[in-house]
Parts: sequence; structure tokens; C-alpha cells
Amino acid sequence: MKKKQVLKSPLISFVVFTYVIFFVFFMVIGISILLGVPESVTKILQIIAAWSSTFAFIILFKKIYPGLRLKDFIKQQFAPRLRFSVLSTLVIIQVVIIAVTILLLSITTDTQELALSFTGLGTMLFAFSDNLVRGPLGEELGWRGYALNELQKKYSPLKSALLVGVLWGGWHTPLWLASGYTGMNLIKYIVLFMIGILSFSIIVTLFYNLNKNLVIPIVIHQLFNFSLIIVKGDLLDILVYVMLSYFVVAMILIVINPKEILYNKITEK
Repeated sequence: MKKKQVLKSPLISFVVFTYVIFFVFFMVIGISILLGVPESVTKILQIIAAWSSTFAFIILFKKIYPGLRLKDFIKQQFAPRLRFSVLSTLVIIQVVIIAVTILLLSITTDTQELALSFTGLGTMLFAFSDNLVRGPLGEELGWRGYALNELQKKYSPLKSALLVGVLWGGWHTPLWLASGYTGMNLIKYIVLFMIGILSFSIIVTLFYNLNKNLVIPIVIHQLFNFSLIIVKGDLLDILVYVMLSYFVVAMILIVINPKEILYNKITEK
């Protein structure tokens, strides 16, 4: 019987493969825009690029977990019963962040109203669904379901959260270059982005460890992304309030540290 090959550095292979898939599709998207291909094709390519971590994980799965079926692994990620207290707390925190952002923007800008980007319920629901497909659904199986859990076998949850945050943040590099910002605005954009990403990673790790169901990081990720598009205004202004709000929440959670969850190494059962 042919012996199944196991990757020597599965996590590194996953990260590298994820980066390669994303960067390749990012270039293909750029070329397709220059060639004037239909917008529907470009959107499909964008979705594929967003799902690069999932595709990388699926392709490498048999070499990462040779004795496990992919279907069983995915089932395990959603098997634990969702805890209402955990889910409701993270939703409340993020709704408050959105509300604070809208309020602060209304105070610090010339607008006389608390403006949202979407005026109709239908438009908002479409944007919410589109955001879900382009981000959380395609990213969390690889980055949290696999990478975060693997890192926590060696390191504390806090260190694992920061490592995933740096790797996941670096994966967004092409988006920084395509943001349209230059000079100090680009530096401000990147700094705020990474503050938000690292803070988000700490928050999602804590709540995910409280309730090991992949729905938790998917919901947090969805609301995190949606908070950046639901508010009407200059993106850099929005980033200041949203990302710094996540930073404040992350620092509070580190201090409070429910059940010492950010410092205690996760042991396999």
C-alpha cells in the first residue's frame, strides 16, 4: 500500500499556498479589468480570490490530516452548540462600535445627519449577503478553523491570535496597493488596517475559544467588515473610529480576560 505523504511544515505550506492563490487571482482580476471583461466575471474572480485560504486548505487537507475526511473535519467545526450568551455579547459589542462610529462622524464632520451607505432594506440585505460571501464564509475555515487552532497547540491564545493577525493582515497586501491611497494617507491606511486586524484577531480568538463553533468567527468577521461599508463617509475617517474602537475592546478583553482564556494554552482533548 502506498504511504500517504505528510507535509513537514503544514501551516507554513498553507500560508504560502493561500498567499500564492490570492496574489495570482488578484493579478488576473487586474488584467480582466484592463481588458474590459464583463463585471460579472470580475465579481466571480473576486469571490474566488477571497476564498483562497479555503481552497488552499482543501487542496492540502489530505497531506495535513491524512487520517481524516474533509467532510468530518468541517462537521467538527460546527458541531458544538452555539451559546446565546457568547453570540449575543459579540453582536452587541460590534453594534455599539458601529453606533459610536456613526455618532463620532456626525460630530466631527459637517453632516447634520447620521448617514448610512444604504437607504433601503433590500439594498442593505444584498450588501450584507455579498459581504458575507466575499469575506467571512471564504476565509474562516482556513484562518481560524485550521491556522488558529494549530497555533494554539504550541502557543497561548493571545500569541496565536497575534500570529494569525499578522499573517492574515499580510495576506491583504494587494488590497492596500489597490486602495488608491498614496504617501501619508497610504501609511495611515495600512497602520489603521493592521491595528484593526490585530485587535479583531484577539477578539475573535477569545470568543471562539469560549464557544468552539466556526459560526462565532464568521459572525464577528461579517460584522467587522460590514462596519466599514455601512457607514457613509470618508474611508480613512471611518477606519480611525472603527479600528481604534476594536483596539479599545481588545485591550479591555485582555485585561478582563474571561476564564484566563487568552493566556492559558489550549490542550487537545
